[in-house]
Amino acid sequence: MQNVQRYAPWALSIYIALIFFQSLYFKFQSAPESTFIFQTIEDWIGLAFFEPGIRYIVGVAELIFGVLVLIPSTRIVGAIGALCVISGALFFHLFSPLGIFVQGDPTLFIMAVGVLLSSAGLLYLLREDFEGLLRDLGLR
Repeated sequence: MQNVQRYAPWALSIYIALIFFQSLYFKFQSAPESTFIFQTIEDWIGLAFFEPGIRYIVGVAELIFGVLVLIPSTRIVGAIGALCVISGALFFHLFSPLGIFVQGDPTLFIMAVGVLLSSAGLLYLLREDFEGLLRDLGLR
């Protein structure tokens, strides 16, 4: 059990960071897959700035939270941020025309579920630190 407490946060953090970092190329280079996703959402909700504006904002957020989750002293903030970002992605997969099978492929959805579970698992493993953060912020 001691090894789980020691190594699991690292494993979960590395998974989150790898998923976020690998997506940066697609978001910042305007890869067709990425522009398809954000254009589909823009067409659905009717906000003209979604593609490329929100695509870039999400990319910056993934970069920031991917780095924060790798630093032990900021891991909780990174996990909270990752959970928020990926919850938005999963919302659009589930409740917009984007769907689970983006262009016939469920890989993005599966990776997003992995990030969601990893972020939640990380917060659970670090729950004492998380509760301390909430107390420090006056939220508990």
